[in-house]
Amino acid sequence: QVQLAESGGGLVQPGGSLRLSCEASGVIFQIFALGWYRQAPGKQRELVATITRGGISHYGDSVKGRFTISGNFTKNTVSLQMNSLKPEDTAVYYCYTDAARLGGRAEDWGQGTQVTVSS
Repeated sequence: QVQLAESGGGLVQPGGSLRLSCEASGVIFQIFALGWYRQAPGKQRELVATITRGGISHYGDSVKGRFTISGNFTKNTVSLQMNSLKPEDTAVYYCYTDAARLGGRAEDWGQGTQVTVSS
């Protein structure tokens, strides 16, 4: 199993910025993709951004142009720079990996970090 340690959440005013970070640890043979998803109260979990080992990134429509994902597949870390934050970005943000690890290839999730955008 992969352990994912997230950091960087908190309270920020609308228009502000936050940076989320996540480090994967455990018996990992290769990570194929890293990313972030989020879940707001009463809503389904949705894609924020992912990045593949080959450097291809995907963003949810609501964050395009405001958020930037970066991944380090040597250090097994992923970061999410969030700019121009809006109240509708308020959610629990979950780190995600798609990796070959002990037990086979699987997706793993972090515990989540709260991001609140409010004045």
